[in-house]
Amino acid sequence: AGVLGLRGVLRDPGKASAFEEEPDPLFLPWDRFSAWLHCICVVGFDLELGQAVEVSERHLSDCKTSICYLSFPDSNSGCLGDTQFCFRFRQAAVRKSSLGCFLDHCDRDAPVCLKGHFYGYVYFRQVRDKSLKRGYFQKSLVLISKLPYVTFFHSLLKLIAPEYFEKQEPCLEAACNDIDRWPAPCPGKILTLPIMGVVMKVNCPFFSPPCLPCQPLVVPLIPLGFFIFLFTSCAFLRVKTLSKFCISPLRYCSDFRPYFTIHDSEFKEYTTRTQAPPSVILGVTNPFFAKTLQHWPHIIRIGDMKQTGEMAKHMKVKKLKNLKTLDSKPGVYSAYKPFLNKDEDIIKQLQKGVHQKRPSAAQNAILRRYFLELTQSFIIPLERYVASLMPLQKSISPWKSPPQLRLFNQEEFMKTLEKAGPQLTSRLKGDWIGLYRQFLKSPNFDGWFRNRRKEMMQKLEALHLEALCDEDLQLRVQQHTEVETVDLVLKLKDKLVSATITWAESFGLWKNS
Repeated sequence: AGVLGLRGVLRDPGKASAFEEEPDPLFLPWDRFSAWLHCICVVGFDLELGQAVEVSERHLSDCKTSICYLSFPDSNSGCLGDTQFCFRFRQAAVRKSSLGCFLDHCDRDAPVCLKGHFYGYVYFRQVRDKSLKRGYFQKSLVLISKLPYVTFFHSLLKLIAPEYFEKQEPCLEAACNDIDRWPAPCPGKILTLPIMGVVMKVNCPFFSPPCLPCQPLVVPLIPLGFFIFLFTSCAFLRVKTLSKFCISPLRYCSDFRPYFTIHDSEFKEYTTRTQAPPSVILGVTNPFFAKTLQHWPHIIRIGDMKQTGEMAKHMKVKKLKNLKTLDSKPGVYSAYKPFLNKDEDIIKQLQKGVHQKRPSAAQNAILRRYFLELTQSFIIPLERYVASLMPLQKSISPWKSPPQLRLFNQEEFMKTLEKAGPQLTSRLKGDWIGLYRQFLKSPNFDGWFRNRRKEMMQKLEALHLEALCDEDLQLRVQQHTEVETVDLVLKLKDKLVSATITWAESFGLWKNS
């Protein structure tokens, strides 16, 4: 689904009314809107008050201050025109999800560090205006949502924002009314969403932790859950760069902030020197952080758009001690010591591509395939060991509770690597054992194992239900007393209800009261 986004966003011209659904009496006003958005707001700049919310469609409650500071670029970047970026902040208060909404389902399945957060999608406009005291018109249209669908919401903003800046509030009211007629986001379905006379067709993905092809210099840092400080002067470039961090087929399960400011509620927590930084990726633009977070062991500095292409040709990982605060050149500054040796073959292949002027898209495809295969080689031994924790099918009895999975034993797993380790599928040499030990401590392993364990538990339940269905119930009833038969019927009923709920939850169609 791309980076925290929706895939397959299509625009079909036509009358939106042709796609509207009949009103559902079970839905109250704003229920459908709340399934997609928490609120829509406009943030402007006041010379006396600073950044302030001018318009809000829905109540903002305790998150107004966070939204105000995060909705404007946090540096004097001088970017004129329209800029889009996104941010993420901690949810201040628990909100009851509306009828038909699967937001609670998203939060429940997400890793702990990814729960209880809002996403903000910003369309910022800055143009010269001599009639204003400040000399510039500065305003942001912001969508606040629990859904991590960057591609979709940025596409939605491209439709709404230009119309709003021309027609003002009536445009927002019309957009909100359209959204309140949308069907609830249902994973696995292609939805037709009318908005302001245009129809968007979206493929709604199943919720999963974000998949943040990865920059080669940063690849080892992300799977191991290290804390990374990403600094650039441009909000758009920062979000674009963060969106390329990926550890596929693994899922990134640590915290991340595409845009972080000094006004964030976790500012003190993340900048203190009295304890180790949390497992998080921070994206910042304010030069203040260049000194404040200088003690972080992994820092990425990115130049402007013109420098980026030139920088990529000769950028190397630099020792952290070489980092100077404000005058440092773009690059990756890290205290990380690689566990694996360099792969000279892939380096020569890429260098050959540079000499032959191979297109950058082809070079990227080579890198992505290489790191995908490398990650798969790393994961295969884990998959093989975890599969061995599954009880044998012959141990499943229809008239007993399903057997339990064996516990993951780190030392037992390490012993399997000698004969069935990554050396079977990868030519890379190095300290694979050390790499696995570091990975097993990371939130990414915890998220991966929780997901695999959940899948195996569901498989066990399915096998148990299958064993029950294959039994001769009439023969079973004849061989047992009436009390035992009633007990059997009640167990069967509970099993069927449980299986139905599990299926409904997987599609976001069921929520606990």
